Amino acid sequence: MENKRQIADSELFIDPIIFGGNVFGWTLDEKASFDILDRFVDLGFNAIDTANNYSHWVPGNKGGESEAIIGSWLQKRNKRDDLILMTKVGGRFGYDSKPNTKASYIKEQVELSLQRLQTDYIDLYQTHYDDIETPLEETLRAYEDLIKEGKVRYIGASNITGERLEESLSTSERLNLPKYISLQPEYNLYDRAQYERDYEVIAAQNNLAVIPYYSLASGFLSGKYLSDDDFNKSARGEGIQKRYWNERGQQIVKALSDVAAAYRTTSSSVALAWLLARPSITAPIASATKEEHLQSFVTAVQLRLGEDAIQKLNEASAY
Repeated sequence: MENKRQIADSELFIDPIIFGGNVFGWTLDEKASFDILDRFVDLGFNAIDTANNYSHWVPGNKGGESEAIIGSWLQKRNKRDDLILMTKVGGRFGYDSKPNTKASYIKEQVELSLQRLQTDYIDLYQTHYDDIETPLEETLRAYEDLIKEGKVRYIGASNITGERLEESLSTSERLNLPKYISLQPEYNLYDRAQYERDYEVIAAQNNLAVIPYYSLASGFLSGKYLSDDDFNKSARGEGIQKRYWNERGQQIVKALSDVAAAYRTTSSSVALAWLLARPSITAPIASATKEEHLQSFVTAVQLRLGEDAIQKLNEASAY
């Protein structure tokens, strides 16, 4: 694929859709995970995002299952140097635990992630959730040590307030410590307000690569939910219906469907192409559980939405 995008000023160049590894060890078992990763790479993509705690929410899982599956696949396929591997630290491992970005914890967890991923280094190591009790300097010094040791190449942040993100960037600047080069916020056609109000300017001012998660709003923007009845067809349908199926959500789905028809493509492809057309977005993170879902990734990267289509989507999703 010839559409590579650079992550900030780093040496990381990615095909601009990142595979979201939260499905591994949950909706996909090991064999199905291997098959979908093989196909993803065969289509020309090269970036995978996961976290040390995926998929702890599944009964019987402890967390780390996603990394372990990716690691086994990497060993079998021998493709490590062709791929950009992103994982995270600091998130919860259960509903009673708290975010943790203490230096000792980060250093302990990176070793476990490296073992599970069966690799010597992580390309992008991200603060999954901000632990506001730990001084930013402590967290950044831990990352500095890992970068010096060659275990981590670059660092990024995910669920962090705009204020703490700015504070972290200025701490890095002031103390000459490693600086976050990426931000992973929740952002899609439905969930626009928080990113656009709280983060977009910070990202632009600090040249942060923005790699949004829930790019398809947990599948709501994929085109499979077009009526009340459609929500009864999947296990996650009820939660998705409660969260998104209001007047605005229905407007967005209709606009996606109209644009998809005009471009002879799918709602998923259009929703991802809308993100790729946003000036501040580097690459959305999206998951797939079937090979045909991956086709929408390819189409999205190639799709150039016209101004009318973008305006239609912007108006339908205005908040």
